Amino acid sequence: MTIYYSLFTNHESRITVHESRITNLGSRIKTKTNRVYNTPYHTQDLSQLNFLVTGGSGFIGSNLVEYLLKFSAGKVRVLDNLATGFKANLDEFASHPNFEFMEGDIRDLDTCKRAMEGIDYVSHQAALGSVPRSINDPVTTNDVNIGGFLNMLVAQKGSASVKRLVYAASSSTYGDSTELPKVEGVIGKPLSPYAVTKLVNELYADVFYKTYGTATIGLRYFNVFGPKQSPTGAYAAVIPLFMQALMDNQPPTINGDGEQTRDFTFVENAVAANVKAFFASEEAVNEVFNVAYGDRISLNTLWSELKVISEKNIEAHHGPDRKGDVRDSLANIDKAKKLLGYDPQFSAAEGMKITWKKFSSQ
Repeated sequence: MTIYYSLFTNHESRITVHESRITNLGSRIKTKTNRVYNTPYHTQDLSQLNFLVTGGSGFIGSNLVEYLLKFSAGKVRVLDNLATGFKANLDEFASHPNFEFMEGDIRDLDTCKRAMEGIDYVSHQAALGSVPRSINDPVTTNDVNIGGFLNMLVAQKGSASVKRLVYAASSSTYGDSTELPKVEGVIGKPLSPYAVTKLVNELYADVFYKTYGTATIGLRYFNVFGPKQSPTGAYAAVIPLFMQALMDNQPPTINGDGEQTRDFTFVENAVAANVKAFFASEEAVNEVFNVAYGDRISLNTLWSELKVISEKNIEAHHGPDRKGDVRDSLANIDKAKKLLGYDPQFSAAEGMKITWKKFSSQ
């Protein structure tokens, strides 16, 4: 069986900052390394609840698993087959009495139904990620991201135990809209097959809620990064690629002029959003929310900041623009703050320092 996972929204990124921001970065950041997953984002007793995380061996999924087990969830079941995730992301939980690994394919409806048996809350992270991959193979991207998501909704509809499904949506849904900051109700036309699949997920979730009453919440991730994000493979995201280049003392290749911007989001912020969405009021059901920090930086500035953090001075190379990428991205997170109680605790600068410390110690 095969399952694919949306480990991150694989767009490149940009930021415009003043030179003083780069120069003073090291002294300005108040490192929160010791706080990672020490802050509870829930008030409920998790020991009485069972969770399913699809794509749980992937980047965001395995971080959510870590949080849930740290705060004594009754059961955390992962549905995955390691096609794009990594067993190493789950090794530390293998002997945990509340952890369960299930190999399976979200394109198989019976597998989705079995995975939801006895589950209270579902975090659906599984998908085939990456804009370039979707351009190279739109058929498989469609089969996994749309067919697999539909199976999850059908399984939820038939489940006697599942209270809510929180799914990974994407900022790619904003497509060719040039409006900044991005507001949930204003989107453009998709720029890639991947973006089409993520938009269809939202449409299916809405139809299932109105037709069957299935409770779902979508989280539009904006360039999530952090520990456990892999720098390997043809579709790796920009921050781990940059960090690997620094480790190897090699110049990275920046797509285009490097002035494209993104709202980089540290992974603990994304985990917090998932946890908040599990327990948010009914007013949040059948809604989608931006999950970001609410700030943007350019790819050129990102590289400059990482050079400061790593104390290395390597000049980047520039290559051609990449098909399917949006030029600028910045999220308005007011809706998530109001309805989810989302309050991102880590800026991109703080997250990069934490991530580099873990990345460079591997």
